[in-house]
Amino acid sequence: MILLPGAAHAQESSLPSIGGAGGGLISEQQESEIGRQVMVSIRRSAPQITDPLVYSYLNDVIYRLVPSAPLKNRDLTLAIIDSPDINAFAVPGSIVGINGGLVLNASSEQQFASVLAHELAHLSQRHFARRMEQQETSAPLTIAGMLAGIVLSAVTQSDIGIAAIAGTQALSVQNMLAYSRAHEQEADRVGMEILADAGMDPRGMPEMFETMMKQNRLQGSRLPEYLSTHPLTQSRVSDTRNRAEQYPDRDIQDTQEYHLIRSRLQVHYARSAKMAVDTFQDYLERPDTEKTDAIRYGLAVAHLRNRDPASAVEILEDLLNGNPGRITYTVTLAEALIDQQRLDRARNLLREGLSRNPGNYPITYTLARLETANGNGEAAAEYLRQLTRQMPRQEHLWSRLAEAEGLARNIVGVHRARAEYEALMGDLEAAQRQLRQAQEKLPAGAPMRQVVTERLAEITERLNAQRS
Repeated sequence: MILLPGAAHAQESSLPSIGGAGGGLISEQQESEIGRQVMVSIRRSAPQITDPLVYSYLNDVIYRLVPSAPLKNRDLTLAIIDSPDINAFAVPGSIVGINGGLVLNASSEQQFASVLAHELAHLSQRHFARRMEQQETSAPLTIAGMLAGIVLSAVTQSDIGIAAIAGTQALSVQNMLAYSRAHEQEADRVGMEILADAGMDPRGMPEMFETMMKQNRLQGSRLPEYLSTHPLTQSRVSDTRNRAEQYPDRDIQDTQEYHLIRSRLQVHYARSAKMAVDTFQDYLERPDTEKTDAIRYGLAVAHLRNRDPASAVEILEDLLNGNPGRITYTVTLAEALIDQQRLDRARNLLREGLSRNPGNYPITYTLARLETANGNGEAAAEYLRQLTRQMPRQEHLWSRLAEAEGLARNIVGVHRARAEYEALMGDLEAAQRQLRQAQEKLPAGAPMRQVVTERLAEITERLNAQRS
């Protein structure tokens, strides 16, 4: 549903007044600060998937949905938790978290996207702030208490976070979940509107809920992780199914990229590389299984993980010949060539791909990896500098940049990159030290010294505010 100005105003006016001049409980600026602290906790405590191909695909799906979501702040931060369980979450400050297992356990791209649309709906309706405002009538709620609950939920993918919030407020878990269900129903409704407007199938939502409930029955007392923070009942499944049926029935096909990334994650979560090879080989040999490119791609990735790049190269070259220019094939083939130490061939392949797709994250990152492997620190650092400008909140990129700057013997560059990494990890004192060391190594009047001095002032201001 596209919200016209009048419709958007009507929807906003139906919500409680949260923050700002209206005297609500928390402002959007406070939500942003909470989101920053949540991301620090996630970076410190939760294993994340940093695979550029996986990140780019998930980011693309989210931003396919974002134009249809009634969000005020569309500058989202994506965290991909390295867990095979089904889970996703949204927290203040436009943070969206996704477990790798969400893609694995969804039977279609529509099902997977329905969970993301649901989380974007939570953000658009500011459910965090609204929950805090309602609970103010029961007991005083501190930002820190709610923050602790959100962090625990995000990091542990369990109901520990909800328990912590309830404990802070001395509220019963029953009351907490009852209020949460109301928000879940609202997020279901808004999420389906987002899906339909984005050209995706709202029927994916009840289908995904049914998958979760089936897992719940199979697992007995152990709930799928998503359900521990997103209560699901049969009546809610029925409600979403009835709502979905009101939308036109359209034959919407999954993108090829969904199946390729799903295969890549299946290899990632396989118990062993050999088992991954056997699994995908078995898929190809089954008479009832269509020999799709996604299965062949999965086999190539499995060979790569099994330290057999030659077998991977053979499959990937054939796939790329059949679909010239596909970035996923180009990058994975380059990864295999790098493992074979065929660096010139990999470099030419990646540069050709980058000329067609300027600034592409997976291609640029793989070029940086190649130049690092080749001992060319300055070239690697230049690629990584480009990426940190595009994605300044990706801490692993700053860590890689510090490594490349060290290889290039650019000590000031090392300090600057380390400072940004430490700031994202929440250690502002360490960031301050790194910037001071960079400042000391630059002559007075140097343009870079002014840049470092300004950044040092920003970090110092944040540190002083943190201490006050």
